[in-house]
Amino acid sequence: MSDQREQRHQHFETLAIHAGQEPDPTTGAVVPPIYQVSTYKQDGVGGLRGGYEYSRSANPTRTALEENLAALDGGRRGLAFASGLAAEDTLLRTLLVPGDHIVIPNDAYGGTFRLISKVVERWGVEWSVADTSDPKAVREALRPRTKLIWVETPSNPLLGISDIEALAAVSRDAGVRLVVDNTFASPYLQQPLALGADVVVYSTTKYMGGHSDVVGGALVVNDDTLGEELAYHQNAMGAVAGPFDAWLVMRGIKTLAVRMDRHSSNAERIAELLTSHKKVTRVYYPGLSEHPGHEVAAKQMRSFGGMVSFQVAGGEQAAIEVCNRSELFTLGESLGGVESLIEHPGRMTHASTAGSQLEVPNDLVRLSVGIESGEDLLADLAQALG
Repeated sequence: MSDQREQRHQHFETLAIHAGQEPDPTTGAVVPPIYQVSTYKQDGVGGLRGGYEYSRSANPTRTALEENLAALDGGRRGLAFASGLAAEDTLLRTLLVPGDHIVIPNDAYGGTFRLISKVVERWGVEWSVADTSDPKAVREALRPRTKLIWVETPSNPLLGISDIEALAAVSRDAGVRLVVDNTFASPYLQQPLALGADVVVYSTTKYMGGHSDVVGGALVVNDDTLGEELAYHQNAMGAVAGPFDAWLVMRGIKTLAVRMDRHSSNAERIAELLTSHKKVTRVYYPGLSEHPGHEVAAKQMRSFGGMVSFQVAGGEQAAIEVCNRSELFTLGESLGGVESLIEHPGRMTHASTAGSQLEVPNDLVRLSVGIESGEDLLADLAQALG
């Protein structure tokens, strides 16, 4: 960034548009160019222009995104990856060695669970499950070889809330690192580093990109040494964001604040509808006063986000029929785009958790509430429920 000190005092909406995105010095272009290039001319052996030699190691478009990511989370280093799972894999292999142990939440994204239980475990890393909404349960799950506490808040798909400050205290006392997957909240709604987290993880495919047209991931940290270690492994392992993907995520981030406000307001209205519907047996949304994590969410989030889950009367088949009858809510995986999505987690995004401690209810439906007219979304959901 041109002036980090000045940017620290700028508001989120300003940083989203300007951090890491100075006008191009050659043409004055106000949007960073897409440097669709693999290699760079060197000024003599070892004479790099601006530190660029090969685009796996660094690319100017990706640099702009990484500076922007760091600014939005109040971090010192941001790193952009080819997907959220690529970011997670790089983080895990940077910080863990065979014999180490990690605590994971009892409500986590199915892809994260698959990565840890089917891939990282084969590398000799042990893991155990804890209810991360209960700091005492997390403390009791720690072992002598524990190196990481992994948290999602809000969680996927049951919208559980974990107290980041309380868990940061647990991690500091134990000498382990706290990782927060902030994908559901985005940096606009929640700032985990300011609450004591060591690493923030994102699938930038979701709210950061915001338009269902890019796959990406990110890590943000406050520690320069950790940032260098992660950057080394990012280059060594190679799952980096391509320049066009980085550009698309930057394009999405510019409108993140206004989109999240609309996602949240629409979701609040939908949650209210669901709580009064005779065919809905339970609603998961942290904005509801009866949600067990409501007070914590109100403390650490700007608003409550655009994700809503609910269980329906009639079991699994009834839940599937709701998904199939929806019209404006598109049946599809992923989340965080401008369009509304509906899915059946047990059959779709969380199928990998079947039979495990993280298995989700088979009558559960998950909504990613978009930014369409709230009236139209309410009408579509009402007809889908019947």
